[in-house]
Amino acid sequence: MNDAGIVRNRLKIEGTVKNAKAFLTVQEEFGSFNAYIWQFVGGAPIVNTRQPGERMPATTPESDAMSKALKKRGFTFVGSTICYAFMQATGMVNDHIVGCPARRA
Repeated sequence: MNDAGIVRNRLKIEGTVKNAKAFLTVQEEFGSFNAYIWQFVGGAPIVNTRQPGERMPATTPESDAMSKALKKRGFTFVGSTICYAFMQATGMVNDHIVGCPARRA
């Protein structure tokens, strides 16, 4: 907690430990965290057709469900907005706008 180069918020530090334990429990129960987490998008990426200038949502029903389920399993700092950002970052959701070179679909 005295190192300015790392997270010093006690709740976040304790949350990291708590999340690691919950992660291992999910991994043991489902065989992998991957097998568990993809259930929230039906096992395949959601490909949205967002148009240029269209407002991007901060949450979706899928991220709401993921957040609720993770919290029920003992995870912390997993609100719906964080879950949606995770889904976008890991390819569970493709929100690249139509015409974007990174879109691929």
